[in-house]
Amino acid sequence: MERMLATPADAEIILKLYQLRTETLMREARAWMTGEFWPNTPEEFFAVAQNPADPHNAFFRQVVTYWEMGAAMVLHGAVSAELFVDCNAEGFFILAKFSHMLEAIREKMPTFMNKTSELVNRFTAAAARYEAVLKNVEARRRALTAK
Repeated sequence: MERMLATPADAEIILKLYQLRTETLMREARAWMTGEFWPNTPEEFFAVAQNPADPHNAFFRQVVTYWEMGAAMVLHGAVSAELFVDCNAEGFFILAKFSHMLEAIREKMPTFMNKTSELVNRFTAAAARYEAVLKNVEARRRALTAK
């Protein structure tokens, strides 16, 4: 990726994205998604992701669509890819968290985390960030399994 300076408008978008992440319900949804939801099988994943009756389904949808929106902004040129990647790891964390069953997920949900995946495939900095996060996620999954 060619290194480019971010603009003040890019910085405003990043700050707005951060501000949205601090909203009370969003913080609760993110805490659940990153800390509590660790499905081991596609069935466990779909029990929440495709079940509107599950009390955490809205949290799941809120967090995934938030990060996909951010990735789409980068892909469409609305915000600097380098700045976005430097300031955000959570979207990559979520993609990495489900990487062990991503193929099965996309059989039923073909667009699941597509924008974040495209970001990883298109930008070297995003790929490097994803790989670093993936190692952490794999270690966390092993620790959870060992309990």
